[in-house]
Amino acid sequence: MMHADVIVLGGGAAGLMCAATAGRRGRRVLVLEGSNRVGKKILMSGGGRCNFTNLHCEPANFISANPHFCKSALSRYTQWDFIALVEKYGIPYHEKESGQLFCDNSSKDIVAMLLAECEQAGVEIRTSVGIEAVSYDSGYTTRTAQGNFTSTALVVATGGLSIPKMGATGFGYQVARQFGLDVLPTRAGLVPFTFSGAMHDLTERLSGVSTPAIVSTDAASFPGDILFTHRGLSGPATLQVSSYWRPGEAISIDLLPGENIAARLLRMKQEHPKSLLRTALGTLLPRALVAELQTLLWPRQAELPLADFANSLLESIGRQMAEWSLRPSGTEGYRTAEVTLGGVDTDALSSQTMEARNRPGLYFVGEVVDVTGHLGGFNFQWAWASGHAAGMVV
Repeated sequence: MMHADVIVLGGGAAGLMCAATAGRRGRRVLVLEGSNRVGKKILMSGGGRCNFTNLHCEPANFISANPHFCKSALSRYTQWDFIALVEKYGIPYHEKESGQLFCDNSSKDIVAMLLAECEQAGVEIRTSVGIEAVSYDSGYTTRTAQGNFTSTALVVATGGLSIPKMGATGFGYQVARQFGLDVLPTRAGLVPFTFSGAMHDLTERLSGVSTPAIVSTDAASFPGDILFTHRGLSGPATLQVSSYWRPGEAISIDLLPGENIAARLLRMKQEHPKSLLRTALGTLLPRALVAELQTLLWPRQAELPLADFANSLLESIGRQMAEWSLRPSGTEGYRTAEVTLGGVDTDALSSQTMEARNRPGLYFVGEVVDVTGHLGGFNFQWAWASGHAAGMVV
């Protein structure tokens, strides 16, 4: 039976950061990863280029039952700290938009960097280790198919439920409940919407069409591209809003952000009175989308010139395009969700150390905790920051 000072369950972003940080402090650290390689979610992120942090990372970019919990860890290991690490390894990167930082070459560079940090710190990493159970008796015992491992401290970095094909499970929540910690209800976040009936048929016809928009719910509003798919609606703005959406709620889409669409349509009538409305709008929006809007909003006037449109009708069409209300039937769920909302209740943890208040030596970091970032590198920054916070004290 092997003994380590610290066992980290999970070789993802938070787990590897925690392990390297603890190892540099002279702790004997063992990382146990269930899949055949570490950092799988890092490797697939950002289209294979890993959106590893965001220049504008602030606590306001995170969702949690306690919005203040993330502040301590984020302030003590900032985006600038991680950028310095990336630059230390000479990894080329670029800002894509809105402060999002991506590797120039491949997300493999980030995984290689973390593995190098772990190696230098003397961290042992074992992959393909199926974890069966955890117990405590004057120390933590982790039972696996490859034998039992004991440790003084145990760090749960097992992630959430998103993308189960990559090995995601609810094991971290199971451990939390076993030791008396509350787990808040979980749901898929940063996930495409699905539709049924006529709206599903519309999105299927428009599959592959993308356009800038502002997507809103009662709780939040995000600018960005929307993408119609054969299942429903995706794209950055859609994914952002999905984390705030509740089943049964409608979403609102502004198809021409920054425009007074009604006023624009009235101007078009004056400037191009002989044009068809679909022709005029075809210069502003994808034509396939305009054709669908015509069927929905002005089918009787489809072949009439703008001069024959009543001003009141153009104003009505403009309002509906600025507040296009759609009611999703659901989301694609954990299968394609980038993150899991909810998780281990932060009230049960120290915001300074990520340690369970009622159980010395037990820590929870990363996605398993009820802290979820917006799209754009924020969830990785939470992984780095929470992993570092625990690694400094385990």
